[in-house]
Amino acid sequence: MSPALLNLVFESTLETLYMVAIAGLISAALGIPLGVALYTSRPGQILERPVLNNVLSIITNVGRSVPFIILMVAIIPLTRLIAGSSIGTNAAIVPLTIASIPFVARLIEGALNEVGPGLVEAAQAMGATPLQIITKVLLPEARGGIINGLTITVVTLISYSAMAGTVGGGGLGDLGIRYGYNRFDPMVMLVTVVILVVMVQGFQSLGDHLVRKSDHK
Repeated sequence: MSPALLNLVFESTLETLYMVAIAGLISAALGIPLGVALYTSRPGQILERPVLNNVLSIITNVGRSVPFIILMVAIIPLTRLIAGSSIGTNAAIVPLTIASIPFVARLIEGALNEVGPGLVEAAQAMGATPLQIITKVLLPEARGGIINGLTITVVTLISYSAMAGTVGGGGLGDLGIRYGYNRFDPMVMLVTVVILVVMVQGFQSLGDHLVRKSDHK
């Protein structure tokens, strides 16, 4: 590979990390509260709101059911409105974030399901408010599951970011399509795949380590 192409590989790797980081942070900031709302608004839970729960569930399920490649195309007007363009790394962050928020919410809801109801009942018996139960009982007890869910989200975002390259989203996917596929350069394709695999393995290993540390506390 030429120095110019190696520089493109480096820049594309940074673009992928940038997209994943920003989309991951925003989806966690919005998806975690949504997951908590889904769990606590269920019938029999501390903030029981059946109607609200049904509405949130429908919205979340719809968001999760749309294939990412279709979502990218469908929200191009919204992407242009937010990012000012429908191509590039900043534009790709918009569909990445929208696709991952309901994904995070369901993973958080699943993690909270693992918290024993006896802990919540004990907190209620001591007069804890719903907010205190959420922040002092549910979230700390589900820490390992939450970290695992966020790790899965990051890994999924890496694969989604590569898919965004098919429509000019930038990053390693875009590099693989433009230089590897369109120019019939198998070396670029191989390097792109290897870097993506290393990224996935690295984030997964980090997440597993954090989960183990969390479980020991």
